Amino acid sequence: MSADLARARDVAARLEALPRTGSTNADLRERADDVEGWPHLSVLVTRNQTAGRGRLDRTWVAPDGASLAVSVLLRRLPADPAARGWIPLAAGAAMAEAVSAQLPGRDVAVKWPNDVLVDGRKICGILAEATTDAVIVGSGVNTAMTGEQLPVPTATSFAVLGVEVDEDRLLADYLRSLSSSLAALVAADDAVASGLHAAVTARCATLGLVVRVSLPGDVVLEGLATALDSEGRLLVSVDGSERAISAGDVVHVRPA
Repeated sequence: MSADLARARDVAARLEALPRTGSTNADLRERADDVEGWPHLSVLVTRNQTAGRGRLDRTWVAPDGASLAVSVLLRRLPADPAARGWIPLAAGAAMAEAVSAQLPGRDVAVKWPNDVLVDGRKICGILAEATTDAVIVGSGVNTAMTGEQLPVPTATSFAVLGVEVDEDRLLADYLRSLSSSLAALVAADDAVASGLHAAVTARCATLGLVVRVSLPGDVVLEGLATALDSEGRLLVSVDGSERAISAGDVVHVRPA
């Protein structure tokens, strides 16, 4: 992969393509202390990740060459810690925009907080992890995965959709959009004022659906997802009472 990704390299401060690794997020975390060597918007990418993790510590494994694992190091962060909660949502919206550019006519959206869906099926998962003074955003995109290789029936891939993805364009578009959204968020220190709240809301497929949310402590609630609040939390109306969900496993149940 080292000879590829010319456009992405033009956007990234530093980009290294690995032939194989356990986890690009873990690798980038090991490099994060080297501020000069690994500046803001540094990237690790591989087509063969063997020990990836998703949200809620789920394992994420794909056959060699079937997916693209990308981790981005973000150092320019909002001063307000509450605004930093928008970073994973910004990444989801940025990846949805990049995916949509290569799938014209398809419905590309974000399932809260940051899974990217195509026609209701998951094509990309995102996991953000904080270090002492940075955030690492990892994403796994199903690129060449066949229907038989998909991990669950609710997943999809560019190949299944009959498209040979341009990985360089995908990565460059994603990095450009993520960088722009984050810069606006840092400047305003507020998701609403920066326009990020509106952008994520417009891409969020969860809003307007009845959802089932699994919370810590084996608590499950079901209600109508109505909006995102100023902190990026999902607002769910349950029996006439509005609940703000900051973390949880969300399942789309049905249209309202």
